[in-house]
Amino acid sequence: MNPDDFYNLESLVFEELESKLSDIPEEADRNRRIESIAKTISPAVAQEDIRKVIADSKTFGVLDKYLSNDNVEDIMVNNTSNMFIYAAGKGYEKVGDVFLSKKELDLLVKKLKMYATTSLSNRRIFDVHLPNGSRVNIVDSPLGADITIRNFKKSVLSIIDLINNNELSYNLAGRLWLYTEGLKVRPANLLIGGMPASGKTTLLNAMFSFFRPEERVVVLEETYELNTEMQENTVRLETSPELPMEELVKNALRMRPDLIIIGEVRGVEAKDMLTAMNIGKISMGTIHASTARDVITRLEHSPMDIEMDIVPLIDAIIVVSQVNESNKLVRKITQVSEISGIETQVLLSDLYVYDYKTHKSSDVLPSVTYRDTLARLTGYTPTEIVIEEQRRGKILERLNKLGVKDMKGISAFVREYYQDPRKALAKIDLSNLGTLPW
Repeated sequence: MNPDDFYNLESLVFEELESKLSDIPEEADRNRRIESIAKTISPAVAQEDIRKVIADSKTFGVLDKYLSNDNVEDIMVNNTSNMFIYAAGKGYEKVGDVFLSKKELDLLVKKLKMYATTSLSNRRIFDVHLPNGSRVNIVDSPLGADITIRNFKKSVLSIIDLINNNELSYNLAGRLWLYTEGLKVRPANLLIGGMPASGKTTLLNAMFSFFRPEERVVVLEETYELNTEMQENTVRLETSPELPMEELVKNALRMRPDLIIIGEVRGVEAKDMLTAMNIGKISMGTIHASTARDVITRLEHSPMDIEMDIVPLIDAIIVVSQVNESNKLVRKITQVSEISGIETQVLLSDLYVYDYKTHKSSDVLPSVTYRDTLARLTGYTPTEIVIEEQRRGKILERLNKLGVKDMKGISAFVREYYQDPRKALAKIDLSNLGTLPW
């Protein structure tokens, strides 16, 4: 088959398969579907050409080297004009690669659209989930498609990875562990605020290591980003034009969840999230905001319109930001605040604040509101709870020194700690820390 005929065959096959591969998880099944379509379009097609079509369907040209690079967070193809990437710690970079013709770009778009999950605006906007987990947004334009890809990290960052990246301290990580697990009695209702690409989802994902194994977790996202493999009893649901986040949150309450996680809180579903909190279902999520006060402001105004007197159902707000240190963009937890009541406005107690001038953070001040909640529900004294929080920070420090840094290793030890704290501490030579009178 000559090059032009082969291009036409590929183009027709990929076009015919638009949105039809996204729900076929197995590669072998996708291959058979491609072969079937190719034979339908060209009954006399040679098997060798079919193999080439199948092989070509799995590659994305100049994009491949960026998709396989964990340091590349986003890829931006501005039609045939140019291409940019967003690299961790560096920001935007213009790269030398470019799609030389609209014909070449059109074929790439048809490949991507085979994995489309939704299309909007008269099929001029497409959302795509690639088999490797990356998510793609495609907007058709007269100049050619504009493509934005959020790159999927092959290795999920753990809480110890974030500590080693100086995003937070061991003490603060111990606080997050306590928030997440709640001494088995009452995990905290949490919102993680931050601007785009600040690391909200990364932090939330790292906290999955702290969930108790017996908990049933319902995860709701607009596009799958969270890695939930650490939690066995997990349901993952994704929004669609027919099934908005508001409906998913309402339905989650019927699924007997211990914990509801909302990938991003941005609209009227916030009311249902607060309703879930009010009936005892722990909820966590991310929200676009640059400070804890901004989070409150967003909640109280349209389109969320949360009444001020129920905002304190949220226990704590964590804010992550990209900070310029020595001409390098780094991610930091810049604020941790607990909601402590209401007067003329919602009261916030800042327990941790990053100083942008000195590039240092204040000490992690003791929790008061949430600590007292745990003390009331568990019978432990506030001092015992503070000591347990510090103990958990020291555990993470020891795990790091022992080389236990990945999500699986941390999760495995955390589960051992929940089952038998004394035995787990002895295993890492920390028996001297003692334990709560479990």
